[in-house]
Amino acid sequence: MGTNQTQTKIRLHDAIVGILYGVSVILAVTVNMQWLYVTGAVALLQIISPMTKFCPVYFILNKMMPDSDPIQNGK
Repeated sequence: MGTNQTQTKIRLHDAIVGILYGVSVILAVTVNMQWLYVTGAVALLQIISPMTKFCPVYFILNKMMPDSDPIQNGK
């Protein structure tokens, strides 16, 4: 049971991060180039999260899915 929920959590994380990248780039092209700061922030968080073992998206998903194994919960 935990493995399936863990896979679901990983897929949700990837989807959320991908949506953030895509929306940020679309907004940068159509609205204002400053939307690329969102892309940079997401990239920076992805780069430092393996070292800090903290990811805001996993933090939220861990709270929303308490029955699954926690991923990158800072431990």
